[in-house]
Amino acid sequence: MSSTSQSTRFNDPKVYAGAHTALITPFLNGKVAWDDLKKLVDFQITAGINGLISVGTTGESPTLGYDEHIEVIQRTVEYSAGRVPVMAGTGSNATTEALDLTKRAEEVGADAFLLVAPYYNKPSQEGLYRHFSVIAESTAKPIMLYSIPGRCGIEIAVETVVRLRKAHRNIIGIKEAGGQVEKAARLVKELDPEFLVLSGDDSLTVAFGEVGAQGIISVASNWLPAPVAKLNQLVQAKKFAEAKVLHNQLAEIFKVLFVEPNPVPVKHLMHRDKLIQSTEVRLPLCEMSDANRKLVETTADAYKSSIR
Repeated sequence: MSSTSQSTRFNDPKVYAGAHTALITPFLNGKVAWDDLKKLVDFQITAGINGLISVGTTGESPTLGYDEHIEVIQRTVEYSAGRVPVMAGTGSNATTEALDLTKRAEEVGADAFLLVAPYYNKPSQEGLYRHFSVIAESTAKPIMLYSIPGRCGIEIAVETVVRLRKAHRNIIGIKEAGGQVEKAARLVKELDPEFLVLSGDDSLTVAFGEVGAQGIISVASNWLPAPVAKLNQLVQAKKFAEAKVLHNQLAEIFKVLFVEPNPVPVKHLMHRDKLIQSTEVRLPLCEMSDANRKLVETTADAYKSSIR
């Protein structure tokens, strides 16, 4: 496929429905482990994941240097080789920085952008509208909003999403990680049918799907891409009874992956299964306590035993 046709294909909002992995950034001896990243990208695509999120929160964006951030995006695009879209995390609490990250990510080949609500400075809804508008006006590529009030201290209100969608058609969806099924239902109801509502919580994939959401941006799929992809396929096919059976098998995994700050637990399991060479995270994140490590491993072992 030519680069032009690939670009056109990944401008279609429909390709951002489905199961997407919020990729970890693997480290080794303090540096990004590029061999591990390539292996992970291939692992995800082979398992049936629909797309990749590069350098979101799970990718430890807060502790990556500016140039590292862009290089991780560039290499993820290179390693994916047009097989699936790569959405780059380019959000910031400074509009100028988010704008610059977005422009640089576009230059290195990102297909779309995931923009988290500005954190810490807690702007008003009008401030959010203006922030996202500036970035949307800078690119023709798709933009996915990201509302996660537990980390940002604010949420992107439904009314603000409606305003943004009306003003900027390249704002194609929202990753809703506020844990509110009712809000997901409102978004589906009040936005046009082409607008995508994706769950930001693995544990809510089925519940969001039942109210019309079109996919998931997953942490668990770093370790279990095939089951997460299958769960989403069942949900999107409205086979909710089958989906709930699979969800119940995965429920404890979804829960235990957040027993300590993400991505610490999922990196531990990936290292245990030799998917990455190290459990390394960067301070202020650190390794798990012994008690939580045992809990994560016991839960993972129980899951593996249940599917044999």
